[in-house]
Amino acid sequence: MTEFLTVGAGTIAFEVAGEGPLVVLAPGMGDSREAYRFVAPQLVAAGYRVASVDPRGLGESTATWPSYTRTDIAGDLIAVIRHLGGPAVLVGHSISGGAATVAAATAPELITGIVELAPFTRAQAMALGDLRSRNFRKGAYRLAGAMMGSVPRWLSYLDHAYPGKKPADWDARQARIEAMLREPGRAKALQTMLQTSPADAGAHLANVRCPALVVMGSADPDWADPRAEGERILAGLPEGLGRLEMIEGAGHYPHAQYPDETVALLLSFLQANARA
Repeated sequence: MTEFLTVGAGTIAFEVAGEGPLVVLAPGMGDSREAYRFVAPQLVAAGYRVASVDPRGLGESTATWPSYTRTDIAGDLIAVIRHLGGPAVLVGHSISGGAATVAAATAPELITGIVELAPFTRAQAMALGDLRSRNFRKGAYRLAGAMMGSVPRWLSYLDHAYPGKKPADWDARQARIEAMLREPGRAKALQTMLQTSPADAGAHLANVRCPALVVMGSADPDWADPRAEGERILAGLPEGLGRLEMIEGAGHYPHAQYPDETVALLLSFLQANARA
């Protein structure tokens, strides 16, 4: 059942299931809490209270907001965790991975650990060598079209971001994403998110004090070298605080493409860091 929390001038939609230590799941841009449809039930079955959140602008959350930065999204997630009593382990994908960094650094009393799935947490600088990767070039081209506000280009990017193995409900899920983005204001929210910089998240990496797990897909087209990007994020954290795990063959959505492998990593992390 969808619940709504007023945050500033809008509402954030979320749903909660299960009993036990709190885990908050935040999807990436252009997506909704349904991104965790294969993950959340397994976490509930393992004994966790799981809150799946729609980012501002997307899902059932209010479509139009003054801005859509990682700092804004972090504030929304902190508000949800506080509303649910906290503390929580915060799991964030892509833009919400960066938001998890901000949240952990600014509300350490509410967050006992963060998991960043294919996160955009640092300011990106394209190197000439990156263009040698055909996988990266194709993804960048499709994202450029989405940055101009094209929903078909975003759907084309998603097809590329799930290399090889697709979820069993792929066609139906793509149709639901398209329908969501056709709602008033939502494509504009995605477009604005695509234009935001991760620099605000990167500036907070050194201020994180809780354990952090970074999960990257080896075939993620958003980076020419996904492992190297994960290592750079870890290098920005205080020494010894972070751990990097790779999921072989996964693209930018490991939690939807390889949910069992993702859940195994999450459960190991939660066992050490989640608390009621």
